[in-house]
Amino acid sequence: MKSSGTLAALLESFFTQRLMNQRQASPHTIGSYRDTFRLLLHFAQQRLHKAPAKLAFEEMDAPLIAAFLDDLEKNRGISIRSRNLRLTAIRSFFHYAAYEEPSRAAQIQRVLAIPGKRHTRTLVHFLDRPEIDALLEAPDQQTWLGRRDHALLLLAVQTGLRLSELTGLQRADVVLGRGAHVRCVGKGRKERCTPLAKTAVAVLRAWIREPPKHRTEALFPTARGSRLSPDSVSDLLAKHVAVACKSCPSLRKKHVTPHVLRHSMAMGLLQAGVDRAVIALWLGHESVETTQIYLEANLAMKEEILAKTTPLNGKPGRYRPGDGLLAFLQNL
Repeated sequence: MKSSGTLAALLESFFTQRLMNQRQASPHTIGSYRDTFRLLLHFAQQRLHKAPAKLAFEEMDAPLIAAFLDDLEKNRGISIRSRNLRLTAIRSFFHYAAYEEPSRAAQIQRVLAIPGKRHTRTLVHFLDRPEIDALLEAPDQQTWLGRRDHALLLLAVQTGLRLSELTGLQRADVVLGRGAHVRCVGKGRKERCTPLAKTAVAVLRAWIREPPKHRTEALFPTARGSRLSPDSVSDLLAKHVAVACKSCPSLRKKHVTPHVLRHSMAMGLLQAGVDRAVIALWLGHESVETTQIYLEANLAMKEEILAKTTPLNGKPGRYRPGDGLLAFLQNL
């Protein structure tokens, strides 16, 4: 499809031709980019008092995009990381526009020159073994919903699947018996198989024996037979964490999300001495460097290293104030 030079035509061809046809982007990527441009177009409509379909490409300039990014941070309260992800989607579109609209090169280059912001990378949060055990015991397995939630949580902490991978599982994706494993399609449309422990095999075998709701093929459906949404998983997790807090008070100090269950599995492998490359393969990471965050969060490993070092011969001394000018410069 050849662009007609309007913003609407460029955006349409960007999504249909570049993302879907040429790059074959995943539904997750397309959804993320779609949400970015929906927010951007609503912002432009309020600023320019024009309907999105009538916006001209030249009106989507660097000052407008910079103001949009600032608005996301100040008024919507998103993190710097999320702000940078929105900017990545916008840059991708303008890289595409550079080929379709070379006459707008100066405008496009000014947009592409908008820098991403640096941000502090926080340590990952994870659950220890007693906390995981308390969480798995929380669902009431006398009910259908309780058995579903127990199977879902057990599979999450044993495989480390992402939330989208968990909710996207079909009954046919689970292979039991010898060489038991679960298949999933992760980021970048990469398919991988993750082995199942004996406990997970037993729980999933019993769960799959139960008649599916409304003939659904989803492994963990809702009571109506539809696929669980991310919000539904977060809600059921919060409900069971509240119950687990009664037997494991340390959970009250932790913000438990579905991704924390993934982190917990990775930390368990790391503390068991599993190599970083194997953990990256297990999690479906594109690079081994991504797994570095678990090394940085492993306080026990750092304490072991400290115990092997020779203690420094520290000597107590009297405090003497330093030079005033140097202190001023030091505090800048």
